[in-house]
Amino acid sequence: MNLNEVFKKIEMALTPSEEAAPVEEVKVEMAMMRLANGVMIEAESFEAGQNVFLVGEDEEKVAAPVGEHELEDGRVLVIEEEGVIAEIREAAAEEEEAPEVEVEVEQAADEEEEMSYVTKEEFESDIGEIKEMIAAMMPQEEEMSVEEPKVEMSIDEAPAAKKVAAAPVEKKAEFNRLEKKAPQTTLSRVFSKLS
Repeated sequence: MNLNEVFKKIEMALTPSEEAAPVEEVKVEMAMMRLANGVMIEAESFEAGQNVFLVGEDEEKVAAPVGEHELEDGRVLVIEEEGVIAEIREAAAEEEEAPEVEVEVEQAADEEEEMSYVTKEEFESDIGEIKEMIAAMMPQEEEMSVEEPKVEMSIDEAPAAKKVAAAPVEKKAEFNRLEKKAPQTTLSRVFSKLS
């Protein structure tokens, strides 16, 4: 069998034969719903565990993002994994959470009011205060330098330094004991005189 015959057998195995039964296309009817903001969503059925998609203007489908999405009829669609429905719950549970959201919005508005820009006059007055603090610290530094008088001495007045001798170290020659029996070379004679 040569290489061309092997390729032809592979090609015949991979190409569909005309004798094969035609594949039936199965169409799945998708349910459509609208979110409160007007975006269309599509799923096989709106039940937990089903895949859900956002449908764009050009009929492009994108997996729904994680989060809670309010439907047009007031129910809440909960998605915990991207594109998969976790649950659909009634609006009553959402209404209980709504006051907390309003409180958080009010707190955020108060924080924005507190974080206003500084005026030029406030900025200049603060810089003036900082300069005064720095000026108040300067005399303290001068007082500290006065407390440390400099000692000036000539070489003759300085006390004599004591000579420090190094501690004696015993040197041991690290030679092989067989060296006495070994023939004497110049290097061995030098080492023997050093030890």
